[in-house]
Amino acid sequence: MSEPGRSFLSQQMTSAVTSCRIGWRVLRHKGPSKVTFWFIALLIGIAAGFAALFFRKGINLLQETLYGTDDVQFLHSFVTGLEWYWIVLIPTIGGLVTGLILHNFTNDARVRAVGDVILGAALHEGRVEKRAGIASALASLVTLGTGGSSGREGPVVHLAAVISAWVCVRINADGITGRDLLGCAVAAAVSASFNAPIAGALFALEVVLRHFAVHAFAPIVIASVAGTVINRIEFGGVTEFKLPTSGDLQFYVELPAFLLLGLTCGLVAVAFMRAIFWADDVGNHIQARSKLPRWTRPMVAGVLLGVIALWYPHIIGVGYETTSLALTGALSLHEVAVFAVLKVVAVAITLGGRMGGGVFSPSLMVGALTGLAFGLIATGIFPDVSGSTSLYALAGMGAVAAAVLGAPISTTLIVFELTGDWQTGLAVMVAVSISTALASNIVNRSFFLTQIERRGIHLAAGPQAYLLAIFTAAKTMRGPDHPKAADEQQCWEMIGDGIYVDGAATLEAAMPLFEQAGVPFIPVVTLSADAAPPELLGALFHVDALRAYNRALAATAAEEHS
Repeated sequence: MSEPGRSFLSQQMTSAVTSCRIGWRVLRHKGPSKVTFWFIALLIGIAAGFAALFFRKGINLLQETLYGTDDVQFLHSFVTGLEWYWIVLIPTIGGLVTGLILHNFTNDARVRAVGDVILGAALHEGRVEKRAGIASALASLVTLGTGGSSGREGPVVHLAAVISAWVCVRINADGITGRDLLGCAVAAAVSASFNAPIAGALFALEVVLRHFAVHAFAPIVIASVAGTVINRIEFGGVTEFKLPTSGDLQFYVELPAFLLLGLTCGLVAVAFMRAIFWADDVGNHIQARSKLPRWTRPMVAGVLLGVIALWYPHIIGVGYETTSLALTGALSLHEVAVFAVLKVVAVAITLGGRMGGGVFSPSLMVGALTGLAFGLIATGIFPDVSGSTSLYALAGMGAVAAAVLGAPISTTLIVFELTGDWQTGLAVMVAVSISTALASNIVNRSFFLTQIERRGIHLAAGPQAYLLAIFTAAKTMRGPDHPKAADEQQCWEMIGDGIYVDGAATLEAAMPLFEQAGVPFIPVVTLSADAAPPELLGALFHVDALRAYNRALAATAAEEHS
């Protein structure tokens, strides 16, 4: 009996020693690089946290200087005491400055924001435009500081992405590392903005990277915590809003009301997003017809905002004062309805006018107003079984924001971190899940992905739809010196028949040609603008295009499941 026992112990000891050796080998060869990467993530988190802090301080300083208020949290209350011409003039001048910045430092006079960060993660190995990104941050700072009706979180996210892109270039990071560092920067920026480290980390994974790979989780959490620490050093442990910390939800009886609230918020979110896109289309049409210089477009938007603010100063700036009033139930039903509609109009004018800013804070305000309106009606009809109107405002805030951002998990956690009440969290979860499910089936998943879809990039459909856009025909083709190059005479014959593709075109444009022509390869040419004959560069083979596509799909799947 002793021999089998000794044999078993011997096997276990051998297995343990082998495991220790393997562990030591991994630690020696991979440990330092991993630790170094986490240290870089920490530094990016600190830098992004300070970027968010300075951006916020810059907005406050600009508002205090221009509007003369001592507390920017109560900006709209102070604006009512200003002369009418200042109310109109400040956003007009802000729009002019914004237009000049974007005209001179971007190629399309368009502000970069979260959608561009998502594109950078999907198509550009975690890189974003640095020059245009800094110009966009400055333009958004001016917009928000002079009364533009948008949010500060979107510009901060892109500014943080510029920091990570700069680091990626310096360390020559590959695609996976670049995306992970981008996620670190975004997480820190969101955490520093909301004092919500859990939600910040999940926002980066859910919205920007759009996967929950284990390898990305640890560095993103490190950066998210760093961003939160920066926020708390300056502002302490206070939350953005003074919210009711205990919900009086009559759970089983009142739960159906939050399902209806979710449907309502989903429709409001869709109307909110479509209003912005419609305003952008109208602005493009008017600008094309009138031949106005592109730098004047934000100025015109500033004039419109100033005129609206003469009667309704609630639209000015981020809108946290009105949001706080909604969350405490301090508004009447008439006020709620008017403010919600005007806020949507003001945000559409701001973003359609190419001024700057994001949609996060405006969606919180519109959601809180929507929830309060629903709560006032619900509690009026069923006073005996209804909770407080503030709880409906809180759930509505989360539901509209989640549907706009396409971020139900992180948005729910942001609201939960602001309250710390599990029962409130359940009510928010119900409303958020319904609103997101409804809105995502009407638009392309979210505001950002719909924005990207409008540029002709099919990111919302998944990697199988957009990966072809990362390869150009010139990079995938076989040149004339390739051992298995296409016959040159045959290529010229195909060019004469109109079967060819430009070298700068992507595989997304080239792949349908294989189906239409039924050929194994397509000539790749250089097209000149002066109508000169095309120059033959090589040939794109169908098998090579499919091979590149399959490799990209496999690499994406491996990254998302690692």
